[in-house]
Amino acid sequence: MVNNAKFGSDRSFSNLCGVTLMNNQNGHVVADVMRGKPDVSVQEYPSMIRVDGVGKLVFDFAEITEAIGFEFDQTDFEEIMSTHYGRMVHFDDKTMLFASPEEAAEYIDFDLRPVQ
Repeated sequence: MVNNAKFGSDRSFSNLCGVTLMNNQNGHVVADVMRGKPDVSVQEYPSMIRVDGVGKLVFDFAEITEAIGFEFDQTDFEEIMSTHYGRMVHFDDKTMLFASPEEAAEYIDFDLRPVQ
């Protein structure tokens, strides 16, 4: 029998969301754009970059385009992103991640009321 008591668990709401980006030139530029924003942390590792946020993350493609030097859009973002957590919503001009599905509900036409 395995004793899992030493590992514990926490089922409370973390209010966090984030993405894993490729550790390449484009990933670095996107991470640099996000670095220093309120409630955003960036951690660089040898093969990936973690961008995590409290509540909500907004990847504004116009802001990234200005920093990267070419038109950056959804396909470019998908190319450098490998994983994410939180509810992701794509727009033409940005990608948003929400820690809470309730906050994302208005963007994804998701009705949170129970069915009778």
